[in-house]
Amino acid sequence: MSGIVVHLPQGSGGLADGEPHVPAVTLRLGPGERVRFGRGSSTVPVELRLADAAISRLAGEITVTADHWQLSNHSTSHSYLVENPEGAGEYLRVPPRRLGAPIPFEFSRVVLPTRRDTTVSFQVFAPDHVYLDPQHTGGPAESRTVTAYSLDETAAYFLVLVALCEPWLRDSSPVAVPTTPQVVERLRGHAVGGRLTPRAVSSHIDYLAEEKLRTGVPTADEAGKGARRNGKREAVVTVALRFGIVREEHLALLPARAAEPAARGR
Repeated sequence: MSGIVVHLPQGSGGLADGEPHVPAVTLRLGPGERVRFGRGSSTVPVELRLADAAISRLAGEITVTADHWQLSNHSTSHSYLVENPEGAGEYLRVPPRRLGAPIPFEFSRVVLPTRRDTTVSFQVFAPDHVYLDPQHTGGPAESRTVTAYSLDETAAYFLVLVALCEPWLRDSSPVAVPTTPQVVERLRGHAVGGRLTPRAVSSHIDYLAEEKLRTGVPTADEAGKGARRNGKREAVVTVALRFGIVREEHLALLPARAAEPAARGR
């Protein structure tokens, strides 16, 4: 288990003097670590600062365990929502003063109410969910074989991965890996993927490269932003195809291409 990633997108952390409070923030936590969130102050330090008068100085805390993460709500009056962006409207409500609520979603959006017409929210990519090998036949837990790459084929990040790999699966010598805008366009019309923005697709690529497929692409401090993004896309495609993580049958998950008859069911 590689821990969790907490991501505050640009503009999602509330407003201060009418302007976005903080730039995008990404925090990585391992088992046993925690991150506090809220408005914060000089006497109430928080790792994830959120700007709105309705949010407490110390609004809550995220704690990472061995196989999931927990959310504590320190507010005395407001409930928080934890949404599953990849589900059919699934969400959990964490009531005021609730401590250590276990969150089962692999990808979550934590939403806090505000006094404005918009909410404050941040994203959490959960601990790596472990799956038994498909050929598992039972036996003691310590002798069981688990998959090296634990990917959920129903998740939006897997759909993004299939779209990235599609040119190779249809043509053994494509010119280049699809760009983020091309992935967004390719998924247009899909029930889940059709709602993905370029920023969301980029986040899924980061998650695949850094957490799911562990490609070892250089960080922002080690490479330019453009080169790093291209390197991540190419790296996840290479791993996915070399190890058979994405195969031709997975193309059925994508929307039908314009030139394809609907009867093919893709």
